[in-house]
Amino acid sequence: MINYQPVNYVLTDNVKGSRMIKMRFSRASTRYYFTALLAFSLLLTQSFAHSAPKNIKSIVNRAESPRVGTEELILPYAFSTDSMGLNLGIGTMVSGYGQEQITIGATVYGGDVSYGVGAGIWNFKIPRTERFFLSAVGFVGYYPQKKAYAGGTLNYTPAGTPIPGSNDSSNEQFLQADGSSNWWNIQLEYTLPIGATRDKGQVHYELTRGLLSSKPSGGDSWNPLESGATVATLKQFNRFETFEFEDGKLDGAVHAMSLGLLYDNTDFSRNPSYGSKQFVAISHDAAWLDSDNQWTFIEFEASKYFSFGASDWASQRILALNFWTGYSPSWKLEYNDEGGRRITNDAPYSEGATLGGFYRMRGYDNSRFHDKASIYGTAEYRYTFKNNPIEDVNWLKFLRLDWFQLVGFVEAGRVGEAYTANELLTDLKFDYGVSLRALTAGIIVRFDIAQSDEATNAWVMVDHPF
Repeated sequence: MINYQPVNYVLTDNVKGSRMIKMRFSRASTRYYFTALLAFSLLLTQSFAHSAPKNIKSIVNRAESPRVGTEELILPYAFSTDSMGLNLGIGTMVSGYGQEQITIGATVYGGDVSYGVGAGIWNFKIPRTERFFLSAVGFVGYYPQKKAYAGGTLNYTPAGTPIPGSNDSSNEQFLQADGSSNWWNIQLEYTLPIGATRDKGQVHYELTRGLLSSKPSGGDSWNPLESGATVATLKQFNRFETFEFEDGKLDGAVHAMSLGLLYDNTDFSRNPSYGSKQFVAISHDAAWLDSDNQWTFIEFEASKYFSFGASDWASQRILALNFWTGYSPSWKLEYNDEGGRRITNDAPYSEGATLGGFYRMRGYDNSRFHDKASIYGTAEYRYTFKNNPIEDVNWLKFLRLDWFQLVGFVEAGRVGEAYTANELLTDLKFDYGVSLRALTAGIIVRFDIAQSDEATNAWVMVDHPF
């Protein structure tokens, strides 16, 4: 949902207080626990499909149980949220089919009103190539009482009233109604023949008890020609979204392209303990097909990791820092005779200079803030326990769970109408929280709880936020 047709809409007041995502999984075999998280995260990412963490192409082998052939997993699951109620579903995943690094997954769920169907293929190495990888993923869903902190492109906001979603806006300024949210992405990646991927397009990691035991892929020196891995990405992404109000219907579409470059100079891309990452990208929608709004968005992200080594209780102690900023040069304000403002040529509220959700500003709702420009910073202290309470539980060994990690984090961010220090470095938003994470079958799963001045949110996701 990006730019809506000029029809009537309803602005709904929110109930003040915290809002938490609640979930409960079915009594399926715990052997497929991480598949449940993967399936549920696919459901959650319907609104943040383009914000997932960036990682290099790699193959992870666990010393305790080396992978042989394919892994096929299937899991019934259940979850419940405040707006969607109880939903039942099933998820499946196959990894290593035909290619060691490939993953194929799908999920379907349904509730009283809501439903969703999603499928994807990740890291398919194009035949007769060593460095080209293709991923494609899509989701079709219908949701009761969807919420969007949007409306600034619909009508003129009166002078003196904050535009919905702006830094000074109220969390009671949002659109809410039943509706659909459908998206699909296709991404082509090319691993450059330099650094750790000079000879091959993928990095191979060996883990012992979840910790890197093979040669690190980077981190000793910042030199893309000698250390780390560099990946160029070309992505085409699409979204169609509707809001079904009693007095009208809003809909909008996105058909955009994105060109990006990632340099990962960390020791272990999936769980870095030292080194750094940088990512830069430009996205553009040329108003193709049923997308009727042109926009451009530029972003830059940098992460730095510091290791404090082991201790009596920890196998790793890591300080992780992240900075992200974005700017939409096409974004403009249009004024009427009364001084009202309306936004034109803006990047999507869920795609551009946006904060809020399970990657950035986790104490706020998804896409809570959005504007022409944004700035964001966070610090995480990641404490990996030496003790693994399920390590000697025989009937749980198939989980291949190597460690638990306790994380404390703080976040700060701001959106604004101008990319200036005076605009973006004043009146910052803050939140803080804790996270419990685990490495299971080479996949990091996390449960985050974050507190802000507007809400207490809980998120279940796959992978570190950065």
